[in-house]
Amino acid sequence: MKKIVALVLALCLCLTAFAALADGVAKENIKLGVITLHDELSTYDKNFIDAAKEAAANMGLTEDQIKIVSGIQEEEICYTTAAELAEDGYNIIFADSFGHEDFMIKAAQEFPEVEFCHATGTKAHTEKLANFHNAFASIYEGRFLAGVAAGMKLKQLQEEGKLKGETPLMGYVGAFPYEEVKSGYTSFFLGAKSIVPEVQMKVIFTQSWYDEEMEKTAAKSLIAANCDLISQHADSWGAPTACEEAGIPNVSYNMATVEHCPNTFIVASRINWVPYFEYIISQRIAGEPIDTDWTGSIKTGSVELLGLNEQAAAPGTAEKIAEVMEKLQNGEVKVFDTATFTVNGETLTTSMANVDSDPAYEADTEAIADGYFHESEFRSAPYFGLDIDGIEILNN
Repeated sequence: MKKIVALVLALCLCLTAFAALADGVAKENIKLGVITLHDELSTYDKNFIDAAKEAAANMGLTEDQIKIVSGIQEEEICYTTAAELAEDGYNIIFADSFGHEDFMIKAAQEFPEVEFCHATGTKAHTEKLANFHNAFASIYEGRFLAGVAAGMKLKQLQEEGKLKGETPLMGYVGAFPYEEVKSGYTSFFLGAKSIVPEVQMKVIFTQSWYDEEMEKTAAKSLIAANCDLISQHADSWGAPTACEEAGIPNVSYNMATVEHCPNTFIVASRINWVPYFEYIISQRIAGEPIDTDWTGSIKTGSVELLGLNEQAAAPGTAEKIAEVMEKLQNGEVKVFDTATFTVNGETLTTSMANVDSDPAYEADTEAIADGYFHESEFRSAPYFGLDIDGIEILNN
């Protein structure tokens, strides 16, 4: 009986939220609140901040219709901030960090008339709140393309006899051993592997999204371990500047670092969040529902490569990227094609992924079919968590 009552209450809440959101909002009454983990010194957060401002301008919103609240940690302060924005009349509230999710859900439950949107989260499809949504993009495709650029550089170094060792070796500075990070560095590795099949990679986790000193130290450690090229999934300038100082090629994330690293920066991949901000604003104006899980792609303009630097990139890199990008778009190339990697020496035919993110963290969804791992198809946030051969984790 209690379960029936709970289900009825949940249904009523959803219907209430849907009714509250069904009518469109006049453009002049749209108010967008954006909560970010750090400020513009973080390349990750700056990417969101710039995108929100650009989208608002593109949609004809005035400066007083958007508010950026930065430096909001993954703690109760996130809920408090979201609630304050809702009470101040903001009818779309967005947060940009994985750990913000539970606090955004709490606020969504309290303010059913407000749309709450969250990047990198995993729970919207299981929470089933009409006004809470997750969003991400197929950035693994962008990282694969960045890996192709890295592979072209390694091939050049190999042909010129400039590798530090006998085998091309990359280093990767990762924040946490989360699936989002694993999906990213694996796709980057596979992109490089498509050019130089013998490539190897070492990974160091910093256990922080943003720690410039730690990221720089990690990059220096990888350089000392004879890595020929460094990439990252961390949010500061630490790794790129370490590469510039050491003269080691670098592939960045979220921002082209060529201004400060003109001799070593090759290319950067990023999620362009402008299409998503424009989407949620336009849906709110039209009174149309926002996707529970929205996944942007190269086709939607949500996955980009930035600032290919001809001074550091290998000859022919731009042409090779264009060739592979076309194959990604037409489906000829699959990033996680199981024929291109092994796990413990074996080619996988099955892999259960933890898509529903239940408290027990149990795998619940078969992710391999038709010869490839179907990343970001069952929810927007990545769930590729495999440790493939050729990648060595130096700390975990």
